[in-house]
Amino acid sequence: MRYGLIAGNGRFPLLALESARQLGHDVTVIAIEEEASREVEALVPRCHWVSLGQLSKLIDILKSEGITEVVMAGQVKHAKIFSSIRPDWRLIKLLASLPSKNTDGLIGGVVRILADEGIRLRNSTELLTPLVASAGSMTRRKPSSEETRDIEYGRRVADALAGFDLGQSVAICERACVALEAMEGTDAMLRRAASLVNGKPLTLVKAARRREHLLFDVPVVGYDTIPVMRETGTTALAVEAGRTLMLDRERMIEAANEARIAIMGV
Repeated sequence: MRYGLIAGNGRFPLLALESARQLGHDVTVIAIEEEASREVEALVPRCHWVSLGQLSKLIDILKSEGITEVVMAGQVKHAKIFSSIRPDWRLIKLLASLPSKNTDGLIGGVVRILADEGIRLRNSTELLTPLVASAGSMTRRKPSSEETRDIEYGRRVADALAGFDLGQSVAICERACVALEAMEGTDAMLRRAASLVNGKPLTLVKAARRREHLLFDVPVVGYDTIPVMRETGTTALAVEAGRTLMLDRERMIEAANEARIAIMGV
């Protein structure tokens, strides 16, 4: 297979590229200057760098490489929209046409522009199917009855939050929603929640958005999630089975077992 990979931050792009190399796929990387790790360059023969605002340059690179299919891998922080990044004329036109600048609106608009140029987006999880969360308990310790009640409550809240295309995570304590994730990200949300509960344990619930596809903005957890959970007294994590990527899955579960953190796919 031959396709392009648009690389954001985190381990997701690196793991996807390692998988593509093992499968013998021909991948060209278009790396986001403000987000991607320089490690991506060592994993592919062709790597181009673009600024977050350079939508026209992205399209020009894909066309010059003869690429008609792309995968998005890795996070692009939503808050960057409000930073000093300067969009090119094509992105300015897109932003002006959006009724709201949420994730679905922004990336969905980019997907439509790419489609107009004959470039199709593939599912983000396609290269990392073994790392998609499974149903049931994934750690030695199962959620306690109290944590299970918090998970059930948190799922209702997280599903509603996902319907508004805001963050994907909520922090729950004693069946009360302590914090909702917005642009700050899950780690910052957990730290904010911990400052409000006076040492009581938290449960983290993460939900996928209510859309049929997994083209972009797939929920991701990983090994780095566990130290933050330990720091904030978060004792259980519930993710959506079949729709959440668990990066460095074995290492993550091992770290959770050591910390007696329960991880559940629901």
